[in-house]
Amino acid sequence: MESGFTYEDYQNTAKWLLCRTKHRPQVAVICGSGLGNLADRLTEAQSFDYSEIPNFPRSTVPGHAGRLVFGFLNGKVCVMMQGRFHVYEGYSLSKVTFPVRVFFLMGVDTLVVTNAAGGLNREFEVGDIMLIRDHINLPGFSGWNPLQGPNDERFGVRFLAMSDAYDRDMRQKAHSTWKQMGEQRELKEGTYVMVTGPSYETVAECSLLQQLGADAVGMSTVPEVIVARHCGLRVFGFSLITNKVILDYETRERVNHEEVLEAGKQAARKLEQFVSLLMTSIPPPGKAG
Repeated sequence: MESGFTYEDYQNTAKWLLCRTKHRPQVAVICGSGLGNLADRLTEAQSFDYSEIPNFPRSTVPGHAGRLVFGFLNGKVCVMMQGRFHVYEGYSLSKVTFPVRVFFLMGVDTLVVTNAAGGLNREFEVGDIMLIRDHINLPGFSGWNPLQGPNDERFGVRFLAMSDAYDRDMRQKAHSTWKQMGEQRELKEGTYVMVTGPSYETVAECSLLQQLGADAVGMSTVPEVIVARHCGLRVFGFSLITNKVILDYETRERVNHEEVLEAGKQAARKLEQFVSLLMTSIPPPGKAG
C-alpha cells in the first residue's frame, strides 16, 4: 500500500501553514467524535478549513467540524484537528495520517489523541475516560499499516518499535492531574483496539475483542499513533467511553452514532478540562521521547 504522498507534498503543506500563521506549535491534538469543543479553549486562535489547506482530505462525519485551529492552550502553543479522517470514509491510510507528518515538519514534538470508544471492559461506564496504555492494530493483522510501502528515512526507520508507543511519563502525570481534579470516577487505563468500521461490532466480535485483551474499541487513532511514533513524536491519548458494547444476544439495545455524540457531550467538558491541565506537564520543546 504505497504512500500517495511525497516528502515534498508534506513539506509544501507545512510551509503553506507556517506562512499563514504566526503560531509555531509544539503540541498537536486530534479531537475525536464530539470532542472538537476543546479548540474553543484556545486563545489567540487562528483557524483554517481543511478544504483550503493543500493536500488535506475533508472530514465527512457528523461531530467532526473539519477545521485546523492554532492557538495557546494553558501556555502551550497547539494545533488542533477539529475532526479527523477515517478509513471507513474511503481514505487511504496515507491520507488518514497525512496531517501527522505535516505537524512533525512544522516542529510539533507531542501528539495528543482523543476518541469516542465503546467500552469492552465490564467495569467501564458511559462517560468514563480511559487513558490509552497500549493499542491493538487489528487491521494490521490483515495487512493494513500506514508505514507500508517505501520508507522515507527523513521521517523515521524502516522497522519501528511500538512497545513504548504511549509515553509512560505523561501517563503518570495524567493520573496525578486527575487526582488533583477531584473527580468521583477514577481515571481508567487500558488497551484500545481499532476496527475499520463503519459498521459497529457484532456480539461475537465484541466477545473476541475482549478475549484479545482490549478494554475499548473504536474506528480511529491507531494509524495516527503509528505514524507519529515513526516521526519520533511523544504520544499520549484518551478514549471517552460513549457506549457499552452489546455482549448479550437477548438485549434489544443497539448502538447508534447520535447516542455516541450525546454521551460525548456530557463527558466532553471533563476531558477538555483534563487535556487543558495536562498541557503544563508536557516537557519544553527539544525533549521528545
